[in-house]
Amino acid sequence: MARVKPLAELIESCIGPAFAAQGFASTDILAAWPEIVGERLARYCRPSKLEWPKRRRKDSGAPESGTLVVRVEGVFALELQHLAPVVIQRINAHYGWACVSRIVLQQDRVGRGGRIAAPARIDPARADEVQRALSGIDDEGLRAALDRLGIAAVATRPER
Repeated sequence: MARVKPLAELIESCIGPAFAAQGFASTDILAAWPEIVGERLARYCRPSKLEWPKRRRKDSGAPESGTLVVRVEGVFALELQHLAPVVIQRINAHYGWACVSRIVLQQDRVGRGGRIAAPARIDPARADEVQRALSGIDDEGLRAALDRLGIAAVATRPER
């Protein structure tokens, strides 16, 4: 009998190579972008590629940080430039290591075709279930990541 695969697994295998060509290990940064920069700014900017430094021959086990290239609408470029240190900090916190050390802005049209999706509704009882399920996890970073995943899984979008 065929095993049912999650949609994310299928999408990753289809567009993963295109993202790898742009320096991204996965499509996760696009999905998490509104969470990282905030909904308002995410409407006007989007990561386009992650440039990694040329490999040096050193024995240090720590990987070097990269430069994130972000396409941004001209009106919001100045705001994002001022928020760059905060955005870098949030990206690195999201991934749990210093993967980005610099942001380079490219002014471009980012526009989203169509309407902005209505925010998801979260049933308080379901959110409590997620919290109870995570109460036994001691690692704060892991608990926060699983909390985001759990809330996203139980959230419902309003019908159109």
